[in-house]
Amino acid sequence: MPSNAGARRVLELLWGHQQPGRRGPRPTLSRDRIVKAAVNIADTEGLEAMSMRRVAEDLGVGTASLYTYVPGKDELFALMVDGMIAMSRLPHEHPGGWREKVTAWAREDWQDYRAHPWVIQLTSARHLAGPGTLAWMNSALSVLEDTGLTEGEMLAAVNSVDAFVRGQAREAIQVAMERDEMRDGSEGGEGRSWQEVEEEFLRTHVDWNQYPSMLRIVETTGDADAEASFEFGLESLLDGIEARMRRRIGERAAAGETLDTRGT
Repeated sequence: MPSNAGARRVLELLWGHQQPGRRGPRPTLSRDRIVKAAVNIADTEGLEAMSMRRVAEDLGVGTASLYTYVPGKDELFALMVDGMIAMSRLPHEHPGGWREKVTAWAREDWQDYRAHPWVIQLTSARHLAGPGTLAWMNSALSVLEDTGLTEGEMLAAVNSVDAFVRGQAREAIQVAMERDEMRDGSEGGEGRSWQEVEEEFLRTHVDWNQYPSMLRIVETTGDADAEASFEFGLESLLDGIEARMRRRIGERAAAGETLDTRGT
């Protein structure tokens, strides 16, 4: 996260309240082109390869030109994240009732995070809210209106689903990276992934009879399937949210209140 002063600059840029920079030549680019170039670098080479100099090279301009639009890398990162969020389909635009809509946006985010791993890196800490972020959050909250949940519970439900999706995606991305990265330089490990080295060691050096529950699960299910784990966790989470909705509806009915529960 940037400093307080840096956060102010980022927010001003996200919301269009920042004056164009004075450094560099007369503007010849657009902010959208700069963000698109930065996203392309992050997608193809990883976030570590993304720098103001590298973006300038890809655009065929001097680095100073970028500062006409984006004061620095923190601001560019913020624009990249908010731009990716703005590209997503808004939750309320999915068909069906509240559960179908939440399931759809959760699955969409699950796929998007894995397609753009750098987004997980940039949202690990709290990111600053731009127009794309607020539009998405407003849409997600509107999906849960008239379901029986209180306003605080609606916000908690959206945050819980979002945190679950990001957590699952982070784990899947890490596993994929470990499988793809070559390698450990220790004896017997060269040419294999960390996961392969670990699996061989555990298989040959660990007495699994000391861990009977894990042994039974591994023998029955084999390696964990990321998609299956995601779907199970999402369904279980939504089951809990739905149970809370029904409890709230029952409480209101008992109190003589009426509630539009379409979609529940």
